[in-house]
Amino acid sequence: MKGMKALATVALLSLTAAPPARAQTPLTEGIQIGLSTDAVSITAGFSGADLTIFGSLENPDPLVARQGRYDVIVVLEGPPKPVVVRRKDRVLGVWINLDSETFENVPVSYSVATTRPLQDITEPNSYKQLSLGASNLYMQPADAGDSPATIEEFTAALRERKAAAGLYSENVGGVQFLSQNLFRATVRLAPNVPVGTHKARAFLFKSGLFIKESSAQLEIRKSGFEQSIFRVAHDYSFLYGVFAISLAMVTGWLGRLVFRKD
Repeated sequence: MKGMKALATVALLSLTAAPPARAQTPLTEGIQIGLSTDAVSITAGFSGADLTIFGSLENPDPLVARQGRYDVIVVLEGPPKPVVVRRKDRVLGVWINLDSETFENVPVSYSVATTRPLQDITEPNSYKQLSLGASNLYMQPADAGDSPATIEEFTAALRERKAAAGLYSENVGGVQFLSQNLFRATVRLAPNVPVGTHKARAFLFKSGLFIKESSAQLEIRKSGFEQSIFRVAHDYSFLYGVFAISLAMVTGWLGRLVFRKD
């Protein structure tokens, strides 16, 4: 009997001393993207194409996914380069360049794909903080001393010029969920897409709040004969310039011989 009481006492002490069960910490959602290839080759006859990017959500909340409260924005951003924007004015009947503004590190191309219209995903301030979307890209002026009104005017003109050239585009509905955690994005490659290293970026939003970002790189390069000329022009720019001028002179001289009047 005493042995039974002793065992009961030990069991009670064990239960009393056992630490309370810890509440399970919810896993944080994440996002990953993958490209089917890390390089795209284009030729002189390239007329544009759609690039498909696949991705997945990590640790998605099933309830949030069923309610459609996850949104994804995918961006394909071209290599940054300085850009000069000039404004022409008519003076004495002649159009001349009067003012100009130089911007640094401007993406030469910027294609966006979204699950829904941007205004339906999150607040405008969120896009500005993330510099997300063509209208929210921060264009850094080379001369910060210019007036804000002047900078804003030239910034708007730069965005309009890029959009008119097809280099800045937006594909609403271009991101589609294939399941609760898998999605597919389609971004547009313009016919005049620049060569170089492009960056694919995916932004995950939950109920209008930014959660996480993921990125991958894509190399766009010329192929065939165009690639050979492009490489020579960049690696041996001086010799290429001399050759181009010499070829133009010889062509002009031959043209005069062929078409001269006796």
